[in-house]
Amino acid sequence: MEDILHITYAIDTFYFLICGVLVMWMAAGFSMLEAGMVRSKNTAEILTKNIALFAIACTMYLFVGYYIMYSSPGGGILPSLGFLIGQENTLDAVLAGGEDAPYYSMRSDYFFQVVFVATAMSIVSGAVAERMKLWAFLAFAVVLTGFIYPVSGYWTWGEGWLDAAGFSDFAGSGIVHMAGASAALAGVLVLGARKGKYGPNGEVHAIPGANMPLATLGTFILWMGWFGFNGGSELKMSDIESANNVAQVFVNTNAAAAGGVIAALIFSKLWFKKADLTMALNGALAGLVAITAEPLAPSGQAATLIGAVGGVIVVASIVFLDKLRLDDPVGAISVHGVVGIWGLLAVPLTNADASFGAQILGGVAIFAWVFITSLVVWLILKAIMGIRVTEEEEYAGVDIAECGLEAYPEFTKGK
Repeated sequence: MEDILHITYAIDTFYFLICGVLVMWMAAGFSMLEAGMVRSKNTAEILTKNIALFAIACTMYLFVGYYIMYSSPGGGILPSLGFLIGQENTLDAVLAGGEDAPYYSMRSDYFFQVVFVATAMSIVSGAVAERMKLWAFLAFAVVLTGFIYPVSGYWTWGEGWLDAAGFSDFAGSGIVHMAGASAALAGVLVLGARKGKYGPNGEVHAIPGANMPLATLGTFILWMGWFGFNGGSELKMSDIESANNVAQVFVNTNAAAAGGVIAALIFSKLWFKKADLTMALNGALAGLVAITAEPLAPSGQAATLIGAVGGVIVVASIVFLDKLRLDDPVGAISVHGVVGIWGLLAVPLTNADASFGAQILGGVAIFAWVFITSLVVWLILKAIMGIRVTEEEEYAGVDIAECGLEAYPEFTKGK
């Protein structure tokens, strides 16, 4: 019996760690996607933001965020404050067996959770691209990853009051993606649009990204990493039921992404008379976000439809937000926020244990908490250090102003 416990503990820990690595690889996906969707003069800065936010997320979640999220009393609203990630599971605790015995390493749990935090912050990066000061963004990253995200994470995955109310979010359509989009929306409102994006009479001027191959590569990397995102949220695979569940989650995750691409491509062709690549890329991500709240319960066919609805929603949302003059260079608010809401609402369609009331309550609570606190932080940063580069720096590109180098120097300086 002890040998079996040793083996299952090792298998589940290893699976958790590998899924965490896949989610960490999504940081590369976000970097490439955003680098492709911005203008070349802003590429180095967006890449700097992505690697720096990942490091900040890992550090802040290690020191305070994980404790806030997972060391607070069940059913509560106010979390406990503390530091570090606690002790590792003891051999005796593992070998005790039973339902309460740990079945994977605590360190693997931290590693898997921290890459989710970085994902939420990565969503903000793309939405505020091309006009935000680097250090203001990084200062916000400290607060979001160390305090704002862990509080709403405690309410849900940390067994707080939303979990007690029956809120269901398997892998984070709301907890991760809508939360990141809520923070991004607050930042965009305070920051304002890029110069030249909107005309005086309501016209919208497209600002094309510099590198569509890079954006496409980033989307495929995110698609791949999402198998760890959703698959790892099963938490184990050392028994037959869990292994079957993981396989179903992988199938549904892939099906939803495919459905999102097809629906977004067809919808954009009907609407714009063109097969818009950027809409297809966002359609894939929308399908993935849509299925993330419940990737286990649906059939493969239902998952395809859930993803397809997400693909249609994201196209409409991107156009609508432009009408509202909310400038989001990569469509992050639409992909992760608007479609994240759809993902939460889709859960009761296939999961009989979920209810629309609890899903709406959870969605509203997460949005209100993250949006309001983020808005306050953005306004404080604006008052203290300013959050937007000058008009001259924006025109020249934030690469030089913020990083002192260009991503493609041969274009402007010769060889």
